[in-house]
This record gives sequence, structure tokens and C-alpha cells, in this order.
Amino acid sequence: MKFLEYTPFDRLNDFLSHLNLGERTIKGCLEAYSCKHTGIDKKLSLSLENEILDYLGKSSDADSSSPDEFLLSRSSRKTLIYLVLTLNHVYPDYDFSAMQAHQFFTEESWDSFKQIFDAYMLEASKEWIENNEGGSLLEMTYKALDEAVKLAECEIYSYNPNSDADPSIERGAIWSFNFFFYNRKLKRVVSFRFWCLSTLVAEGFHLDGTGYEEDGDIFDNMDI
Repeated sequence: MKFLEYTPFDRLNDFLSHLNLGERTIKGCLEAYSCKHTGIDKKLSLSLENEILDYLGKSSDADSSSPDEFLLSRSSRKTLIYLVLTLNHVYPDYDFSAMQAHQFFTEESWDSFKQIFDAYMLEASKEWIENNEGGSLLEMTYKALDEAVKLAECEIYSYNPNSDADPSIERGAIWSFNFFFYNRKLKRVVSFRFWCLSTLVAEGFHLDGTGYEEDGDIFDNMDI
């Protein structure tokens, strides 16, 4: 996978790099990648293909009514592997080689993405309007995505692991979302992740360069 630079992403990434809303901080990042394999990608791709095939071989319900039917298609498995490889580049310090890829992705529509964006990014959208011209935060996001991957031709996926397998979770995280916009013709993927942190907890863990062992420790010395 090769990282691709898109100028329209810069403005959005700068805005979402550290949006402090008082008790909460919202962060976000858009990154584009080509689907051309590197040497490391080829090795991980083969490992994931074997893992999926092994899973299908052991599955007893991979029929037309099963979600696993998606994996029976070679092109679908290839798509899934591209998404995992993208994650591998987005989070280079996290090991995805042993993950069970088939468990983590759900196909989405623009409408389902928009509903989540509108609900969870409402405060960020208000802040954008107050400080920027040229359209709403969603409109600018749509234009940037469309320029990079042509949304009308895209498949949209979300990455929904449990908390133990989510590398995007930080201390103080309230919620997080990972979306992928994949254009099969262009062989290009855009990762768009956005998350919300408790400012109180996030700042507490860095106070005086020390960290708290548990989230609840920040309240130990408070009178209740």
C-alpha cells in the first residue's frame, strides 16, 4: 500500500487534529492509499487469505443465508484484505497479522455513514461553521472524499472490533469510528477515522508527566 497525498484532506485533518470542546475533545483523520502491494503487504496478504480460507473450511454455515457467503468470492476476500492492509498502514505499531479479518468489517451505505456523522460530529460541525467558509463539515468531507475516490463508485465499510482489538482506543475514549471508502476501479482506499475523548481523563494522564494506573484514580482525592 502506498500513502497518497490529497490537499483537500489537509484542511479537514488540521481542523480535526485536536478539536477541544471543553469536556470533550474530538479528533479525526483522513488518509488515502493505493492498493499496490509492497513486499511486506504481499506476505500479510497471503497470511490473511490462508486464514480466511481456513475459517471457511471449518465453518458449517457458509451458505447463501450466512454472512460468510461474502467471503466465498475471491474478489470479496481481496477487498477485505485491502482493508486490513490499510489498517496495517494506518496503525503501523499494531500487529494485524493474527487478526480474524472476517469478524471486523461491515458494509455500509453513504446514508448510514451520514447518520453516524451527523449524530456524533454535531458539535464539531457547529464549530466548523463558526470558523470556516465554503460549506458544512459534512459537505467538505464529501467533496474531499469524492475527489480522492469518486464516492459514486465506492464501497463503504466500517471497522468494528471489540475494545481489546481496537488500536484507535485511547485512554479516556468515549466513542470511535473507522470507515473505509474503497474504489475497486481506481484500486484506492480512503481511511476516515474519528473519535472522542474525555478531556478530563486525557489531560489527567499527562499531568506533570505522570500517568494514572486506572481511570478511577483521578477521582481518588475528590470529596464525594
